This record gives sequence, C-alpha cells and structure tokens, in this order.
Amino acid sequence: MTDDNRDVFGGAARAGDYIEEDTTTVAPHLGRRTKNETPADGLPTFPPIPSSPLRPEGAPVRLEPLVAAVPPAPKAPAEAPVERSRDESLSVLFHGAASGLTSTSTAPTKSTKGLRGLLRLAPSPAELAEHEHKARCLANETTIRQATWTRHVRILLANKKGGTGKTPLSILLGGVIAAIKGGSVAIWEVSDDPGALNFRAEGNPTLGLGELVRDVDTITSAGQLAGYGVPQTSFATVFGTVGSRAALAGEDVVKVSDKIGEFYGIEVMDSGNVPTSPAFQGAVSVADILVIPVMNSGDSVLQAIEVLEELRNGSEHARVLAANAIAVRLKDGRPESPAVAEEVARLLHDAGVTQLHEVPYDAHIAERGQLTVGKLTPATRDALAAAAAGVVRSLQTIVSTKR
Repeated sequence: MTDDNRDVFGGAARAGDYIEEDTTTVAPHLGRRTKNETPADGLPTFPPIPSSPLRPEGAPVRLEPLVAAVPPAPKAPAEAPVERSRDESLSVLFHGAASGLTSTSTAPTKSTKGLRGLLRLAPSPAELAEHEHKARCLANETTIRQATWTRHVRILLANKKGGTGKTPLSILLGGVIAAIKGGSVAIWEVSDDPGALNFRAEGNPTLGLGELVRDVDTITSAGQLAGYGVPQTSFATVFGTVGSRAALAGEDVVKVSDKIGEFYGIEVMDSGNVPTSPAFQGAVSVADILVIPVMNSGDSVLQAIEVLEELRNGSEHARVLAANAIAVRLKDGRPESPAVAEEVARLLHDAGVTQLHEVPYDAHIAERGQLTVGKLTPATRDALAAAAAGVVRSLQTIVSTKR
C-alpha cells in the first residue's frame, strides 16, 4: 500500500486493532501489517492455535452428552387410607366380586374398537354406553348368584287382571334366577283353579300339583318331590297342573310351600285372578315379596292397584308385601302410547310400588308356546336379570340373613 493510500485508508487499517474476541480460543492478532511482515512466498503467517488443557495434543475428539440438571419432582401429598370392611378388604386382596365390579365399572379412557381403537382415541359415547351396560349386567348377575338366606324365600306374582303376563313372567323370572344360580328354584301354581303354567313350561310331566297336594305328607326326599315336577333347561323345576284337580285351599298352599322349601332355596308362585280366594290368601300368608306384572294399559294398572289396596286392608304381613311391591311392565308388541306409559308409571309410583322394571317385546314370549330362557333375545334376558336382581336385593333387606 502506498503512502498516499495509507493516509486515506489509515482508519480502516487501524480498526483491526480493535477486533473483540468472541470465542474461548485465542484468535490470532490481526494488526496493521508493516512492510517487513510479508513472507517470501506471499502468504501470511498466523501464530499456532494453543491446544486445550483438557485434551492432550493428538488425542481423538470425544463428544460429551449434554446433561441438564433437573430438580426432583415434588412429592405428592399422601392420600388418606380408604376405609373398608373386612369383607371388602378380603375381596380386594383375593380379587373377589367387589373388586371385580369396581374395576369393571370404571369407564375406559381409550377406545378398543375400530379406527378409534387403532388411533388410541377416547371411546365414543356408544362404546361408553355399551361398557356401562355390560357392567350393570355383571353386577346384576353377581347379586343374584351370590345371594343367600338362612331359609328359603318365596316370590308371589299377582294381578287381578288376566292376560297381564303372570304365568310367562313366573317361568322366565324364576328361570333366569335358576340359570344364574345354577338351580334351586321351584316355580309352582297357587291359583285356585288349574292355570296355564304346565302348558307354558317345557316338558310333559305325568304327575303334577294335584298329585303333589294329595301326597305331600308322604314326601320325605328330594327324589320323591322331583317326581311331581318337570325340570327346565334353565335348571328350574316347574310344578303345574296335569289334567284336572280340585280347587286349592289355603292350607294346601301352605303345606306344599313348606315341603318345596325343604329342598329348594327359592319359590316363585304363579297366582290366579281372584285375590279373595283361599289359595291366594294362603300364598299371601307365606310370601316374602310381591311382584306385579302389568301392561301399558289402563285396566292392567288399575287392577294391579286394587290388589295393593286389598293387601293394605289385610294383615300386617300383607301390608308389608304391599309396601315392598315391585312391578314389571311387559310389552306384547301392540301399539303403545307414550302418554299412557308415563301415566302407568306415575300411578304405580303413587300406589307405593318401589321399583318398576321393563321387559321389551320378545317374539318367543308372544308365540304363547312353551318358554325356554335360552331362546330369549339378549335384551329380554338382560331386562329379566335386572328385574330379578331388584327382587333379590329387596329380599336381602326384607328377609334376615342372620339366625
């Protein structure tokens, strides 16, 4: 650079003396170069870069991972211990019914079906509803299966109105209970005159209720008693009328009920249409709970309420039956008015009915032939199991389980 240029650009040349270092290594000093600093080959000479004190010269470079110091997470406050009874504690420890029901009834957080399950999305409302339905069905079946008493219990079905489904409901309600419990259920006829129980049950027995009444005092074993009934595929046993028989007296009903109770844990009694008859009064005297079949019709519900009123005017035991009555509404496929259905429910509630269960229309029931629990639709069976569980829960409250 000539002297004239150095005078013009001297400020730019001097700026090199003020370059700041922004790295940890020592940068070469690039000051203003004099004439004597130019090497012979024309290339500038830089001072050597000092080696790192942490790595010997010539050693391979080793990359160290970056580790961020994360403070420990704060400890969550300890939850208060859950108070459980001894039975509940044993159930949790050994995975019993209580723990199973609790885990089953917990709503899933991830879907297990279709594209939602593949993407691990939250379950749809339909899937949640299905899960809740399965949990309720499991709870109902567990209630029925594990119910016990220190004596046999008796369920009476009654309504003054004929054609309300007393006989089909007797067979199916008792059949569902027997299917879940594995037997120990007897379904029998307590109408003053022969009814249709034998025609709607499975099988064609040779002996029936008339012969059972005649021989009741001579029966001393389960094998003898079985000869007067007909086993069902549900594991229940039906004692109906074969041929003709004399009208049942109140004493006959009590004696047969006591004999059946020696060999069966649960009785389901199919009554007639005359609440003032001796047979009905005998059934009332031994019954533990009353189940009233109704339809969505005015005459059905009004005559059911009349039965409750007559019981309230009877003995103390009859009044207890009326106070704990359960209604089951059957649908036979005929057109129904929502307003009528709502009014039926209101009237039953006002009459003191504690529970109202609904059984949907089922073609197998509507055929008016022999009834088989296994031929019912799943919806019908679930509805009957819900009604049976309601009956069993009431019996557990009404009938003492302690001596």
